[in-house]
Amino acid sequence: MTPAARWALVAGVLVIAALVAVVPMVNSQDGADGGEDLGSARAAAQLEGCETGSGTPAGELRGVDAVCLADGSQVDVGEVVAAGDRPTLINVWATWCQPCREELPLLDAYAAEPGAARVVTVQVESGQREGLELLAELDVDLPGLHDGDGPSGPVREALSVPRALPASYLVTRDGDVELIRQPRLFTSAAQIREAVRAGGER
Repeated sequence: MTPAARWALVAGVLVIAALVAVVPMVNSQDGADGGEDLGSARAAAQLEGCETGSGTPAGELRGVDAVCLADGSQVDVGEVVAAGDRPTLINVWATWCQPCREELPLLDAYAAEPGAARVVTVQVESGQREGLELLAELDVDLPGLHDGDGPSGPVREALSVPRALPASYLVTRDGDVELIRQPRLFTSAAQIREAVRAGGER
């Protein structure tokens, strides 16, 4: 083998070795948002799954897709929030929203009460990891959807969600969806019970 050929062979081996070293690093960085790191965040949060409701799919949300925070799957929001023998309460929140942080544990406590409405949360305007970490910190394990980390998303568009958060909606057995206006912010489980009762009578 000539010296030139030997040097070419050595150079080729070095290039291959460099590629082998770099590729795992790239894959690791790519997985930061949706791979192993996010999997550990999901495991820590231990959220309930996004099970399909037993009633009529919510009209405005039928065919609207979002990510289930519990496992990263794409789900039809209208089917997830479909009310059956009890209404569904949808709560839209963001990690930067301090009132949301105060309201989420109240919703979690309310959802555990006998006869409570089913509660499904919708995280907006921040990454899934941020949401999962906050829910784990607050010890809130409600079923959660992610509507994207941008200024708008399909769920927000379908419901015309106001900019001021949090915002809660009640889904009736007929699939109607109504914004809960009184109160706009829950400060007790009793308020949530009353809002659900009043919404069910309309």
